Amino acid sequence: MEKIGKIAVIGDSESVTAFLAIGAAVFKADDEYNAADVLRELSKSDEYAVILITENYAAKTEALMQKLKAQAYPVVLSIPGSTGSNGFGLAGVKKDVEKAVGVDLLF
Repeated sequence: MEKIGKIAVIGDSESVTAFLAIGAAVFKADDEYNAADVLRELSKSDEYAVILITENYAAKTEALMQKLKAQAYPVVLSIPGSTGSNGFGLAGVKKDVEKAVGVDLLF
C-alpha cells in the first residue's frame, strides 16, 4: 500500500528554514526536549509520511528514534544541521545496512 503524505522537518531555526522552499512543514525547536515532543506528536499523526530531524536533536532522542524505526510510517531520518554533521546520521545508516546485509559495507 502506498502512503501519501507530507514531509516535516524538525530542528533549530537556521537548519530548517530552507525546507520551506520545497513545501515541507517546518517545526522549529528550541532544545532537544521540545524537538522530542514535536517528534512524538508528528509520529502519531497520519499527515506526515517523512519526518526529518537535525542530527543534534536526533542524537539526544535516540530511544524515541529507535522506537519509530520499528514502524513502517512515518519514516524518520536525521539530517545535518546548520553547523554540519556530527556523524549521528551516518552511524545510523551504517548500523541499518549492517543489520540488513549482515556485513559492514560502509566501513
